[in-house]
Amino acid sequence: MGLDEEVRYIGVGERRARLGLRQQLAVRARVGSPEEVAGALVALHGSDPATVYLAVGARLTDPAGTVAETERALYEDRSLVRMHGMRHTVFAFPAELTAVVHASTGLTVAARERAALLKDMAKAGAPDAAWLKEVEESALAALARRGEATATELCEDEPRLREQFVYAAGKSYEGVHTVVSRLLRVLGVEGKVVRGRPLGTWMSSQFRWAVAPPHPELEVARAQAELLRRWLAVCGPATEADLKWWTGWKVTDVRRALTAIRALRVTVDEGPAYVVEGDAGPVVEPVEPWAALLPGLDPTAMGWQQRDWYLAPSLRPALFDRSGNVGPTVWWNGRVIGGWGQRPDGEIVWRLLDTDGVGREAEAAVAVEAARLRDWVGVARVRPRFRTPLEKELAEPAG
Repeated sequence: MGLDEEVRYIGVGERRARLGLRQQLAVRARVGSPEEVAGALVALHGSDPATVYLAVGARLTDPAGTVAETERALYEDRSLVRMHGMRHTVFAFPAELTAVVHASTGLTVAARERAALLKDMAKAGAPDAAWLKEVEESALAALARRGEATATELCEDEPRLREQFVYAAGKSYEGVHTVVSRLLRVLGVEGKVVRGRPLGTWMSSQFRWAVAPPHPELEVARAQAELLRRWLAVCGPATEADLKWWTGWKVTDVRRALTAIRALRVTVDEGPAYVVEGDAGPVVEPVEPWAALLPGLDPTAMGWQQRDWYLAPSLRPALFDRSGNVGPTVWWNGRVIGGWGQRPDGEIVWRLLDTDGVGREAEAAVAVEAARLRDWVGVARVRPRFRTPLEKELAEPAG
């Protein structure tokens, strides 16, 4: 069936069943390793470092070793790589996808970021592109010698990285930027450096840097088709608006990739949508009731732009911050029904906001998941980087 042939309607119930199975949230869909989680979901949000670990732990058969196993994957085996990707956001990707992400998304962002840095430096009367190139090559050589290094350590090897320039002079958001911070950001989106081990715990947002492992250079259209195919296989059906939002691409790029992978058109409540070739049939396997406690910025909660089929609009003021970042959520059978937080004493507390059709079975299942989360998190205290109204309220000490 091609893009213009007869279409099949996929209702909310079936979409939620697909979500439970393909997002590895139904109990029997859970897996055994961080690599399996990332491989299925394509990308784990990394803007908040804790999200990677919490998203993995929610999907493991045995989450007891979540931290150790995720650190192994990220920093020892490097089977997962933390890098900039779609929408200029930091994600953790399977290592085999780094070339695909770089070609499909990173190249355009990288060109824009380097141009912006040079423009800002020129406006501030800072040194020119030739100077920056020299400093960049020196910094990369120092990083290769060290293996991993913080920005401060790199500045010891290459003092010119400490140079500062005024950004947006005369504007309300005027600030002072240091060359090292902006340059490392540019080198990151260019695929030349990646984030290494954090300076603190697994929740720390301060990272060391390392030279990026080599990867093949792919043709852009081919890479976009591959990335879209992988994501649509786990998140389909998805509308064109979902696809454009998730990738951050132009609509022409989305449509070209859909054609390249021979995506099938279906219809959902929001209108036309797409699945990968051979995936238009109904879900025939039963999905047992399931509950989940997912972290802020979890890839499932942030997977689609059009979210009414799994998240009621009335819940958004409590569960999102002002920038559109979702906080910790409570799920039941493929829809968000509430949120959760962690108090200073370590207790995991949750509240149901949408109780339509939610009975004792759901509440008992949520309680089991809360206890499961508390057991593996242990003494750690998780504070989301992007705090939301309900999470803040729940995280207050018990009075």
